[in-house]
Amino acid sequence: MKIIHTADLHLDPAMTAHFDPDTARTRRDELLRTFERMVAFACDEGVSAILIAGDMFDAPETRELTRNTLLHCIRSDPSLAFFYLKGNHDDYLLKDLAGQDERPVNLMLFGPEWSCYECGDVAIYGAELSEGTEGFYDGLQPDPDKINIVMLHGQISESPDGAEHAIELKKLRGKNIDYLALGHIHSFSEGRLDDRGVYCYPGCLEGRGFDECGPRGFVLLDIDEKNRSISREFIPFASRLIFSVTADVTGCRSSREMIMKSAEALADAGCEPSSMVRLILSGELDAECEKDLQYLSAAFSERYYFFEIADETRLKINLDDYLLDESLKGEFVRTVCGDDSLSDEDKAFIVRYGLKALAGEEAD
Repeated sequence: MKIIHTADLHLDPAMTAHFDPDTARTRRDELLRTFERMVAFACDEGVSAILIAGDMFDAPETRELTRNTLLHCIRSDPSLAFFYLKGNHDDYLLKDLAGQDERPVNLMLFGPEWSCYECGDVAIYGAELSEGTEGFYDGLQPDPDKINIVMLHGQISESPDGAEHAIELKKLRGKNIDYLALGHIHSFSEGRLDDRGVYCYPGCLEGRGFDECGPRGFVLLDIDEKNRSISREFIPFASRLIFSVTADVTGCRSSREMIMKSAEALADAGCEPSSMVRLILSGELDAECEKDLQYLSAAFSERYYFFEIADETRLKINLDDYLLDESLKGEFVRTVCGDDSLSDEDKAFIVRYGLKALAGEEAD
C-alpha cells in the first residue's frame, strides 16, 4: 500500500512581497497545478491515499478556480482517498469542502476529537490541536496490532511550553504509532518518535519566498502490511526551486568584477533559468569602488524566472591613502575619519557618498 504525506500547500497566497500582480497570479496558478500534478502522480503510481496534514490554504479569500480544481482532483478517482486535517490557516474552506452537497465520498476529515479511518491493516488517526490540550492525548489509543498512522498539525515539543500549536512528543511515545504525519514546518525533517515509530514533516509542496529555499515536495510511504513495515522517501516535486545565494565580493573594484564573482556563486549553487533567485552581496569593499546595483541586477535578471539583489557589503576606508592627499577629497576624508562621534560604519557611508558627490556622480 502506498500513501502520500503532504502538508502546508498554502494555496492562493498573496505573493505580493516580491512579484507584480501578473507574476503573482501566475505563481498562484503554479502552486495549484503542482497539487494537480501530485494527484496525477498518485494515480500513476498506484497510491491509495493522500494525507494532507494541514494548511491546504493560505487565507480565507480563496478563488473559485481553486475550490473547483481541488474538488475535481478529489472526485476524479474515487479509489484514491484524501485525508484532510485542518491547519491554522484553514478556517474558511474546510467547512466549504465539508458541505453535505459538495463533500466527495473519498474526502475524509478530522475534527477536534480523535477520529480513525481503517484501510485494511492500516489505521489513520487525526485530530485538530486546540489551545487547551489537557487530556487531548488520552483520547488517542491505537490498536497495537494495526499499522498506525497519526496526523497532527503543529510544532513538536518535549513539553507544553505555551507555544501555539505545540505537539508534545513525550505524550505520543509508547502509543503504538508507526508513523506520525506532521504539518506546520515548511522544510522536510524526520526523527525517531520511540522504538516503534518515527515522526516526519514533509515540508511545503512549493516554496513561496526566500525563507523556503531548496528542494520541496512530499513523502511517499510504502507500507508492507504482511511484514508490518513502512519505508519512506522524500520526493522533490516543486515546479521551481528558490535559491538564496551569497557572493563574497571582497576586494572588487568595479561592478564588472562583482558580476564575475556573482556568476561564479550562482553557477556553484546550481541555479537554473526556472529558479527564483536572491543574490546576497557580502564582504568588504573600498569606499571608492564603483558599484552599480541596477547594472548588477540587469546582468542576471533575464537569466532567471525571478531575480533580486540584497546588498550586505561593508565599506572600508584606508586612511593611509589620504594622509598626504592635499586635495579637497583628502581633506574631506580626514575630517570625517577624525570625527569621534561617528561610528566606523557611518564614517564609511559618509565618505563613500561624499566622494561620489565630489566626483559629480549620483549616489547609489
